[in-house]
Amino acid sequence: MQRWFVVSTVALVLAGCGGGDDGEAGGAAPTVYAAASLTEIFPAVDPAPTYSFAGSDELATQIREGAPADVYAAASSTYPQELYDEGLVEEPVTFASNRLVLIVPEDNPAGIEELADVAEPGVKLVIAAEGVPVGDYTRAVLEDLDPAAALDNVVSNEDDVKGVVGKIALGEGDAGVVYATDAAVAGDAVAVIELPKGSQPPIDYQIAVVAASENEEAAQAFVDLVLGPDGRAELEAAGFVLPE
Repeated sequence: MQRWFVVSTVALVLAGCGGGDDGEAGGAAPTVYAAASLTEIFPAVDPAPTYSFAGSDELATQIREGAPADVYAAASSTYPQELYDEGLVEEPVTFASNRLVLIVPEDNPAGIEELADVAEPGVKLVIAAEGVPVGDYTRAVLEDLDPAAALDNVVSNEDDVKGVVGKIALGEGDAGVVYATDAAVAGDAVAVIELPKGSQPPIDYQIAVVAASENEEAAQAFVDLVLGPDGRAELEAAGFVLPE
């Protein structure tokens, strides 16, 4: 069994929203491959599609391997632009932005008060793996500290942002860097510490129709919905930053 089928099937069960009989364009609903940080928001925008949520890098690999995606939405411009250059997706469009925050367990056993504290000896830092957009954003932020000391404190490199949130919520790490929207979803399970002013990296979420899609009309309808007033309203309500 190929990996993309397993991921898509599991994500479908977890999201609780299989492809409906009727999509936006009157045919089958599209299959949407989307960044893990969009897990809560995309089904709120449209419950009809079949969703597969994972790290943007992993999903890009699956599309390169021929996975049956109709739409690709990433938490970065890097992978959509690479796929566009390879002729695998239509021209990507930026539909949202986000910001990073530091999270700690509710009881904050390590006494973390600011980002610089994650470089202190003995701190257990959980971050996303290199290549995952939030992992790359995190490493860029840590460059403003003592990056070697901070990275020496990493006890886990997670596959996506949900993995980081989960480890911190369970107390399996002292601190982690995640998107503000995912910290909000975690609620009281974590405490949020804002990053220093001026330390936020540029974060562009991009969406595109997959060039090999056999459901192009429904795929484009979903993209239009995300870019339209209803989609923008849902994104803004969830804490995403909207492009002008």
